[in-house]
Amino acid sequence: METPVPDTSAVIIGASGGIGHALAEMIESSGRFVGVHRFARSAAGDSRLDLEDEASIMAAAARVAAGPPPGLILLATGVLHHGQSPERTYRAMSADHLLRDYRVNAVGPALVAKHFLPLLPRDRRAVFAALSARVGSISDNRLGGWHSYRASKAALNMILRNLAIELARSHPQAVVAGLHPGTVDTGLSAPFQRGVAPDKLFVADHSAGRLLAVLDELTPADSGGVFAWDGARVPA
Repeated sequence: METPVPDTSAVIIGASGGIGHALAEMIESSGRFVGVHRFARSAAGDSRLDLEDEASIMAAAARVAAGPPPGLILLATGVLHHGQSPERTYRAMSADHLLRDYRVNAVGPALVAKHFLPLLPRDRRAVFAALSARVGSISDNRLGGWHSYRASKAALNMILRNLAIELARSHPQAVVAGLHPGTVDTGLSAPFQRGVAPDKLFVADHSAGRLLAVLDELTPADSGGVFAWDGARVPA
């Protein structure tokens, strides 16, 4: 990672998941930040942050605001199945499934931005990033299906673009980005790994390292885009 900036902190939301934990460990061991805040829905006390509970998001932001400003806010969150398999046809769509995916994949990150973006420093580079997915690309959609997940990730990508435009007015050095981590061997992708080539199925540490390297290369000119683990821009 880049040269340490001793007066900023890092925030990792979703730090109990496979990728989130790997990201938090790498960021903390880098020594780049004066502190690393780890939040997760399953955590207790001050470390709890539930994307479906705005009060918990506000409380987490207040905790971060009490210390050094965050130079990095990273959302390693998302839902794909968890009791509801991705729809292979429009006939399988339901309001409950669509709304669940929107709440976690799009509304939650939007509310995190609402409460955390005001904490970013204005006089230096700062990053707000969220895990997205290539299947959220509208122009790259060739197969259809997975309606709730695709649509919620496309919504997330639009929110990130909106945030980038607005934040550039007050924080000209800031970067807002979506990140496609590839297919990572975690619980989220476990039911869908059968057709993935071995060299395309990543362990969490590998994906986390690549994503952090991608973030380090992004500039304000890239803000609002979605980037894959190899640095390639994911089409809108």
